[in-house]
Amino acid sequence: MKKTFFKIVSTFYVVLCPTLVWASWYEVTGRATVVASEEVARIHALEDAIFKAVSFSGADIGSIANIRPILESKRKEYQLSNTEIRYILIDEQKVRNGVMYVKARMDIYPSATACHLSQYKKTFLVGNIDLASPKQAVMGQIYNVGDDFATVINRQLSIQSSNFVSVGTTDYEISKRNPERLKMIAQDTGAQYIIGGVITDLTATIEQKLLQEDNINRQFALDMTVFDGKTGNEVYNKNYREVARWPFPKTSQVDTKSARFWASTYGEMMLRVSQNIMLDLESEVSCKITLPEIIAKWDKVLTMDLGRIHGVAQGDKLKLWHTNSFIDQRGIPRNKVTESNITLTVSRVYENEAELTVDQPELAGSIQIGDVMHKQL
Repeated sequence: MKKTFFKIVSTFYVVLCPTLVWASWYEVTGRATVVASEEVARIHALEDAIFKAVSFSGADIGSIANIRPILESKRKEYQLSNTEIRYILIDEQKVRNGVMYVKARMDIYPSATACHLSQYKKTFLVGNIDLASPKQAVMGQIYNVGDDFATVINRQLSIQSSNFVSVGTTDYEISKRNPERLKMIAQDTGAQYIIGGVITDLTATIEQKLLQEDNINRQFALDMTVFDGKTGNEVYNKNYREVARWPFPKTSQVDTKSARFWASTYGEMMLRVSQNIMLDLESEVSCKITLPEIIAKWDKVLTMDLGRIHGVAQGDKLKLWHTNSFIDQRGIPRNKVTESNITLTVSRVYENEAELTVDQPELAGSIQIGDVMHKQL
């Protein structure tokens, strides 16, 4: 009898074990300022709650971008598939002092097989964001809002991103009209991708009131583009548009570097846009292959252009691919990448670089600066 009971308990434990190990419930409260409507604020507050839960759980934050359209339907429960977030239950929703609070419980299954886990972190360079129409920045004299927003995106990628590393911002013009310049900028800064953007709308609508302060709602529209630093080609583009209350007097001069600005309803909206940019990049770019490059060669010791901040660890195994260029029959320069039989092992790791040893020393002579590798599982 005891033996039979033990078998039943053991079977019960084995059935439950995967759930206990992989699945967890998270209870989180998100918040968002009510601007256009409570319905819109509810979506933003729910997105805030989801981001907190997914970040804490260690799941892929890139999956958040894919479920945003589903959140637009006003429901108490969300059953999801093909994502690490399986279930969302809204426990409470309330508005207090113009702020929407949404308390939710979520069932999250962090995946151990996500594609980005086998990739090193990507390096980004953030270009200064231009104003399409500087005269739209007259109210508040926020002519530097683009540059300051670029700094916010840079900080967002550096602190909150799971799969990216930002190498900083640049004052150079970022334009698809000059891909060769983009390649030079990327090479000089060690960036795999470059972000450029233009703020296309800062217009405001003013609702005049007789006995109270005017109510000012101001637009924020951004056209963002991501370029591949190796080729200078555009790899991703998206437009963002939001509106928020402008809480400052029409004739005041606003410092867009100040905490007062970023703590305002308008600054809070821009911070949310910067987070959405990061999440979209996590969804669209994180699974693209990362190809570290040989940048130095000394005897049988090689140096590559990725290091500790990119997730490189001592003992990592990499497969080498030879690169070369040629001119085709039409006179167009082409790049060629050829697989080799050479594997390398990371022997020493620095902050931004790593040293490699060749596993087949007799083939070391064929390795050239500029050859690329990919991480082996």
